[in-house]
Amino acid sequence: MKKKMAALLVTGILAATLTCTAAYADEIKVWVADAVVDFTRQQIDSFMEENPDYAGYDVLVEAVGEGDAAGNMITDVEAGADIYVFAQDQIARLVSAGALEEVAPDNVEAVENDNDPGAVGAATVGDLLWAYPLTSDNGYFLYYDSSVVSDPSTLEGILADCEAAGKNFYMEINSGWYQTAFFFATGADLSYDTDDNGEFTACHTNYASDAGLIALKEILALKSSPAFQNGSSVGQGTKIAAIVDGTWDSSAAQELFGDNYACAKLPVFEGADGETYQMSGFGGFKLLGVKPQEDEAKLEVCDALAAYLSSEEVQLARYEAVGWGPSNLNAQASDIVKADVALSALAEQLAFTVPQGQYPGDYWSLATSLGDSVISEEITVDTSDDDLMATLQKFQDTCISYAE
Repeated sequence: MKKKMAALLVTGILAATLTCTAAYADEIKVWVADAVVDFTRQQIDSFMEENPDYAGYDVLVEAVGEGDAAGNMITDVEAGADIYVFAQDQIARLVSAGALEEVAPDNVEAVENDNDPGAVGAATVGDLLWAYPLTSDNGYFLYYDSSVVSDPSTLEGILADCEAAGKNFYMEINSGWYQTAFFFATGADLSYDTDDNGEFTACHTNYASDAGLIALKEILALKSSPAFQNGSSVGQGTKIAAIVDGTWDSSAAQELFGDNYACAKLPVFEGADGETYQMSGFGGFKLLGVKPQEDEAKLEVCDALAAYLSSEEVQLARYEAVGWGPSNLNAQASDIVKADVALSALAEQLAFTVPQGQYPGDYWSLATSLGDSVISEEITVDTSDDDLMATLQKFQDTCISYAE
């Protein structure tokens, strides 16, 4: 089902609900979030004007967000879109359900070279590239007050500056999303396998290990700082000098810090073993998928369209139109994107993150309980290693039980 196409040299593509006069026109259905429907239609119009060879295809653009697209595709692949945007945590399910065609062979090298490693990793299952990276803009990093924090590169230094100034450092340690910044940093793992129906079939985790113990001890050390406050929202904090947060809070952070507004990737920390670890965490990416096609000619058009819509030119235009952070390296390096200091910090941080997969709903509640035990001082920096390991073992065993 794979056709050989001339790489990512697409100079425009697609049509959106175009009025094609040819009665024989085939239809290509595209699903994108409501916020980018008009933008996508405009890009399709431009492509079709420059590529009259594709005039025999009508392209219908429908508003189906990435949060719903995967579920709809898995439910009925045949009735689903030919091209669709989806969240990276759904890629394994989509591949298993036969709802994704591999990226066209002639496009693979360009996609892998042109996009950041996190996004490429998110689009890869096994050794195969299954989707076109579209964005690298979901994750967390550090906002800070540059008049207080002199060096944002180390967690110890940030806390020392905050303590000296009587200011606060915010991070939400009772969240399964933010906790992974520590556990993944030290080499602890937690991931799940799912079947075609989205049921969890296996859990891969080593939280009850030396790596997990170092991570938990660092969370406890953070909690012991007088500067620490639990939270991840600029608007809900007080006396903030630094906060681990995402791009959705950039306007609030700019307003709070004013001329001292600054951003950076997450810092490194020195573990209880004396080693230095780069804080990690989950990364989030939007991907563009192509459904398998029986018609080779139609598949070629779909691949060309996907390549174009995920190209440097269109990613940069999409950022300017709706603020979606590009995964394309050249687009990230453009003056307009680099001027967005929050997005630049996130792009740097995403190089150290793990693309978020699927997790049981109970995992998030369990992680909250683990963090709450730190906040309530049920466990502290003075708790014995044996007791901390017992806490981690119970956490790990419970995580595994969700897939049994």
